[in-house]
Amino acid sequence: MMAGPRLRALILLPVVAAALTLMSCQKTVAPERPPEPGDVAVARVNGETIWTSDVRNEAVAQGSIGQGEPLDATSALFSRTLEEVIDQRLVAAAAVRKGLDKSLAAQRRLQAARERILGDLLVENTIDRDIDDKAIQAQYNEQVKLAKTSNEVHARIMVLRTRDEADAALKAVQGGAVFEALAMEKSVDQATRFGGGDMGYVSEDVMPQAYKDALTTAKVGDTVGPVKVDDGWAIFRIEDRRPEEVPTLDEERPIIMRYLIYNQVAGLLTDLRKHAKVDRLIPLPSGANAEPPPAAATAAMEAADSADADSASNAAPAVDSKASASSSSASLAHAKPVSKSQELLKSDPLPPGHHFFAPPKLKKK
Repeated sequence: MMAGPRLRALILLPVVAAALTLMSCQKTVAPERPPEPGDVAVARVNGETIWTSDVRNEAVAQGSIGQGEPLDATSALFSRTLEEVIDQRLVAAAAVRKGLDKSLAAQRRLQAARERILGDLLVENTIDRDIDDKAIQAQYNEQVKLAKTSNEVHARIMVLRTRDEADAALKAVQGGAVFEALAMEKSVDQATRFGGGDMGYVSEDVMPQAYKDALTTAKVGDTVGPVKVDDGWAIFRIEDRRPEEVPTLDEERPIIMRYLIYNQVAGLLTDLRKHAKVDRLIPLPSGANAEPPPAAATAAMEAADSADADSASNAAPAVDSKASASSSSASLAHAKPVSKSQELLKSDPLPPGHHFFAPPKLKKK
């Protein structure tokens, strides 16, 4: 007996469905597109991919590495940071499942984070990091003209708690006792004691007045004091004197780079305020003005400062020095320097040597 058309259709439906299912299984799934060139997928959390760039960005945010520094995927730091990124994804997903992202507090904090990130992007896309050697040289030359050099004194110091102890120590040195040995034994100045009282070279124009009064006219080899200082009474021995040296262009280059970038960001903030309507709803502190606070410009510069290290190395390969601070966003909106995971200006030390030029936040008073 021949099956009717309706019966044949009913018989064929499961066959067609099975065939379509098989075809869909055999179809090649398009690979995910890496968010950055060279990105490699390193984990998946509930189907969501974590890339090497995610791990590197987290390491930068934590201050473990600087912006632009490589992070070896086989290193212990990478492995540890990856586990932290995985934990963050799991915790965030759990918060969403509980509906915590819908609360007003969450929305405000997410909005603040969004604004900080957008502020970073604006700075990164606005400032000109390709500052050429001509601009750096011009700024250096200007600073050389303005620089007022003084003399540097290489001295040793011994601090005693009382005047009587200081008089006795001075008498012992004058009688032939070794200053270094006596300083190590009796000085209460922990910063210099274990180096035999060695202060290194100190410029006369920055030393405390009490030191300056005692050391300015002393000759090499003299032992002078006692001098009243904060921790007691000090005795000094003069080791050497020399004219203060003008720092070289290579020493100053990364600092000048930061200063020039600072000026760009400060100009950006000034222009934004000029064209915005800002109504301050609380009174200004006494003696303050409504101009953009310098700290805000400094912090905004530092938000882009991580890329400054790359530009400094491109402009001046000879300088092997980090003049940048670890960075994150915050600071177009906030005057106080904070980053995602640490203080913004947990600044790397300046290159060795004296510097007459420094960006505003580091400038000597």
